[in-house]
Amino acid sequence: MRRTGNIIVGVVSGLLMTAAPALAQEDVPGSTDHPLLTRMPGFYISDYEERDFDRADFKNSSGDDIYVEGRKFHIEYEIKNSGNAPSEIQIIKNYENAIVKIDGSAVYEVPEEIWLKVEKGGQITWVYVWAHSEGESYELDIVEQDVMAQDVTANAESLAREISSTGHVSVYGIHFDFDKADVRPESDPALKEIARLLDQDPKLKLLVVGHTDNFGTIDYNMKLSRSRAEAVVNVMVTKHGVAEDQLTPYGVGPLAPVTSNETEAGRALNRRVELVKK
Repeated sequence: MRRTGNIIVGVVSGLLMTAAPALAQEDVPGSTDHPLLTRMPGFYISDYEERDFDRADFKNSSGDDIYVEGRKFHIEYEIKNSGNAPSEIQIIKNYENAIVKIDGSAVYEVPEEIWLKVEKGGQITWVYVWAHSEGESYELDIVEQDVMAQDVTANAESLAREISSTGHVSVYGIHFDFDKADVRPESDPALKEIARLLDQDPKLKLLVVGHTDNFGTIDYNMKLSRSRAEAVVNVMVTKHGVAEDQLTPYGVGPLAPVTSNETEAGRALNRRVELVKK
């Protein structure tokens, strides 16, 4: 993902720069700035790649590696020959301020690099900025990650039948903020059905088990799945009036997939909350 900026070495490179100065300062064919962000003044696009669906590694607020999938852009900028290079921190702060102005935020930062996120109109966009070569070049990785909304098909009766038959049931209508344990508001229909299930059978006690796909470390996913299970139990107790002794949170991370993690469809099925009869 990283590469060093152009270094002019000796007469040969100098001649090349002289022979085709215009070519060296033009945006590469087919390239464009991302609609969300403009470029730093005096820079041109030296490399560009756009993919309808791809995966990129980003950082969360703790600095842990996470994976983001969606429409991906990779854009490299270099300063024109006549320009005065800004500092690397100036480039980083310009992009941070631009994201903050549209209600986004900085997720993680180290010298010369920053990871940013903005959520607008039901879509999360991740932005990685790496400034290098003393401010003469910088790179952007941008991933537009769609927020998947899945219709809730299960109701209290179908949940009860599945638990009675197999001892467990997966609930796919519970949604979380990306890489967090915050239960999203659109989870309410599913949570209400779970509450109705428990109200109909007050003696029923369930494990609320969080599951993840296999991207990221096992330790991280184990913690995330446990945190999400705890968040579900908390919402069920505080908002839906379920007795605390009816639900016990547990997390197994990626250790119990229901299908292959090789496709996005498979990973979506593996990221789930499961109710297991105690």
